[in-house]
Amino acid sequence: MKGPGRFPLVGLVIMASVLKIPSRRDFIAVGAAFGLQGAIAGAQSPPARTAVRVSSAPDEDILGTLWGIQSGSFKKTNLDVDLRLSNSGAAVAASVIGGSIDIGKSSLFSLIAAHLRGLPITLVAAAAVYDTKVPTVGLIVKKGSPIRTAADLNGKTISVQALNDQYAVAVKAWSDQHGGDSTSLHFLELPNSAAADAIDAGRVDAGATTNPILSEAIAGGKVQEIGHPFDGIGRYFIQAAYFCTNDYARDNRDTIERFARALEESSAYVNGHHAQTAAALSTFTKVPLDVIEHMTRTQLATKIDPAAIQPVIDTAFKYKAIDKTFDAKEMIAPFMLR
Repeated sequence: MKGPGRFPLVGLVIMASVLKIPSRRDFIAVGAAFGLQGAIAGAQSPPARTAVRVSSAPDEDILGTLWGIQSGSFKKTNLDVDLRLSNSGAAVAASVIGGSIDIGKSSLFSLIAAHLRGLPITLVAAAAVYDTKVPTVGLIVKKGSPIRTAADLNGKTISVQALNDQYAVAVKAWSDQHGGDSTSLHFLELPNSAAADAIDAGRVDAGATTNPILSEAIAGGKVQEIGHPFDGIGRYFIQAAYFCTNDYARDNRDTIERFARALEESSAYVNGHHAQTAAALSTFTKVPLDVIEHMTRTQLATKIDPAAIQPVIDTAFKYKAIDKTFDAKEMIAPFMLR
């Protein structure tokens, strides 16, 4: 039969043969294929692998980054982290501002001073915290010295890494809190590694130093510890942090967030596995493995908390190392405040 707008039956058979009309099974297969392609197209692509140049002085609190490289934590977040050794926090800051380093690690105190000088840097992660339960900063004197208390230090000369730095402020605060007179103290700027020899030679009466150099000096038998000066700042606070320029933070938020996420993972592992991570620290700092295995280890930070920064700012202001106090949140990249 023919009808308006209809093909004859034989015509339908011929059309089906020529055009190869797909079967129901074919329709299902094609639909599934298109659905899979749509899902793939709609899925978010993983972030591209990014190179990040990081620098630090040979301090124990860089171990979160060291272990993140060795364990593959950074690789899992598509980061290629290149860690470079520097002589001091000041050198690290110069490299970051100059653009040869992306992220640096330095003492919190030097970063506070930099913030107040208007340098264009911002904090993106914490490196280490000071916890009075596991003190890692010590005030040392010559072995057998009659200096035993804060009062005994009155009028004496103490070595610190930089005049009016975190160590000097901490010693002043500790002295006043333990019966000494901070206004009578004299300070001499020396590298952390030179403190023990300077004390032994009589160039200074005492020195404020930190692990692993502290434990190495005590193990050498020339010096002894008389106190924990960082207690003068507080019982718990952030003592070192990672930072970058404001421009780098603005242009590389995703990279920074991935870096902080991997750092948190590796730092938490290090805190719970000191024996397994001692060799990596020894290789980077050149401190003998035996010393590191027997010293009190620094507690690495797993988050950047303004409340753990504020005591350092307030103590620095109290002892006139900085000319004003301020809210710690000002120093931190806004997208890291959570």
